[in-house]
Amino acid sequence: MVEREDPLTTILKAASDPTRRAILTQLAQQGPLRVTDIARRFDMSLNSVSKHIKVLEKAGLVSRRTEWREHLIEVQMGPLSDIDQWFADLRSIWALRLEALEAALKEDDNE
Repeated sequence: MVEREDPLTTILKAASDPTRRAILTQLAQQGPLRVTDIARRFDMSLNSVSKHIKVLEKAGLVSRRTEWREHLIEVQMGPLSDIDQWFADLRSIWALRLEALEAALKEDDNE
């Protein structure tokens, strides 16, 4: 049986590569771009850049639309909310732990 990765894992794996993060940043700053325009920024083949874009597409971080022969790639910010929620959960756990530590330290001071 093949298990599917949860969406957060797919997103984090896709965003773990510096080239893919640079592509996301470029798209966020400049808006939709053709694959060839994205590839110009990198010292790698168009095929390699295209493979990076496909990983980002699979994670839902970018979408592709075709206008005639042009393939335009656009960043999708929605999946980033999964990462934001995960970090928010981590922050709340740490806040609870710090509150417990503070309470313990105050209790020691009172004794």
